[in-house]
Amino acid sequence: MTDSPSDQVVNTPRRRFFGAAAAAIAIAQWGMAKSAAAAGAPSNGNSSIPFGPIKYAEAGDLRTAYVETGPANGPAVVLLHGWPYDINSFAEVAPLLAAKGYRAIVPYLRGYGPTRFLSGNTFRNGQPAAMATDIVSLMDALKIEKAVLGGFDWGARTADIIAALWPERCQGLVSVSGYLIGSQEAGKKPLPPSAELSWWYQFYFATDRGREGYAENRRAFAKLIWQLASPQWKFDDATFERSAVAFDNPDHVDIVIHNYRWRLGLAKGDPKFDALEAKLAAAPVISVPTITMEGDANGAPHPEPSAYAGKFSGPYAHRLVSGGVGHNLPQEAPHDFFNAIVDVHKS
Repeated sequence: MTDSPSDQVVNTPRRRFFGAAAAAIAIAQWGMAKSAAAAGAPSNGNSSIPFGPIKYAEAGDLRTAYVETGPANGPAVVLLHGWPYDINSFAEVAPLLAAKGYRAIVPYLRGYGPTRFLSGNTFRNGQPAAMATDIVSLMDALKIEKAVLGGFDWGARTADIIAALWPERCQGLVSVSGYLIGSQEAGKKPLPPSAELSWWYQFYFATDRGREGYAENRRAFAKLIWQLASPQWKFDDATFERSAVAFDNPDHVDIVIHNYRWRLGLAKGDPKFDALEAKLAAAPVISVPTITMEGDANGAPHPEPSAYAGKFSGPYAHRLVSGGVGHNLPQEAPHDFFNAIVDVHKS
């Protein structure tokens, strides 16, 4: 990928931030871009997206691509997407936060969009501890000491891990589907057949055929997951395609396949994360203020709230979002997710 002159790399004190007027600008840009996309306008997924220009930060093993909107001196919020989604899950949440005075940071995870590894020799590792470390490194690069973390799916797991292992970096947590910290040992334990059925793709990815099938059909695969995970969400082709370009990342397949194989103990992780994984295997309690959320029509595998309520020792609340809301809660119910971020920040 060739960077345009407008691409912004943050790895020195000469960082460039949006000014205080960014909230209004971001909302206006998002509205215009949304209208254009609905009319069939293409999105390249690289130089900009509907709610802001893409910036870059050299952080840990990655050159992380992210969008930042809102005043530079506002309370920081880091929003984390899942699989198979991308940062457009927060296309409405981020401008709402910016208008409220928050500094919203929305990064592409490793293996998504324009995010790239700094070295071709780095292990394309999808284990959860690696992703959490990526986000802590990004916060370091952006000089963010503490932030509210919010996410769903892989993003919720990443946020949970940071809140558990680095509570001093987490001002509050909004986690869709609650406490998602696991371990390889836990992943080896069989579930009831009905629960195993919902994880069909995990077993598919464990095979060579599954890896090849995902590599060849990643868009069709992602659209199927969207439909199954959010059966009442009537997204259009333009909405899907805005996110689907993120799966063209050259490391995407490696990261996804490793993530699911690692969970089943079928792939090794990086030894440098062994100490972190040992802590996570003990299922640490999360002490920061937390709001967990669930859509009333979530078709993806997810635990019952009663199963994880005891894992949060600080101020805690659970919210069920009604109206046919599925797995991609921030995009399907952006105002509910926005309100949870604001409320947990006030805790």
